[in-house]
Amino acid sequence: MGGKAQPENEKRLSELLIFRTIRTKASTMQARIYKRPKNAMQSGKALTDQWVLDFVPAEAKKADPLMGWAGSGDTRQQVQLKFPTKEAALAYAGKYGISALVHETPPKRLKIQAYADNFR
Repeated sequence: MGGKAQPENEKRLSELLIFRTIRTKASTMQARIYKRPKNAMQSGKALTDQWVLDFVPAEAKKADPLMGWAGSGDTRQQVQLKFPTKEAALAYAGKYGISALVHETPPKRLKIQAYADNFR
């Protein structure tokens, strides 16, 4: 029975090391949180109420010598998480130890004018 406990301990130790590695990588992860902008090509405002969490690239992109394509080994820059509120995005970042920078959108100032002003 003593021999059986040792592989279990080694398995548990390897799980702890993997968890520590994941936590260490998560603590160095940086993200930005912003509200999705309105699509410039359409007049609709669909999806503008969502908040997006994007990860900051950990390494610069480099050109592939054969094809010339730009790429990197960092797959986090491909991830875009969407949240209904800013607080939900901040809670997610806090839960997983991601340092996040919030980019607030400036308030829109509407120029109120009447249709008759076009003919003055």
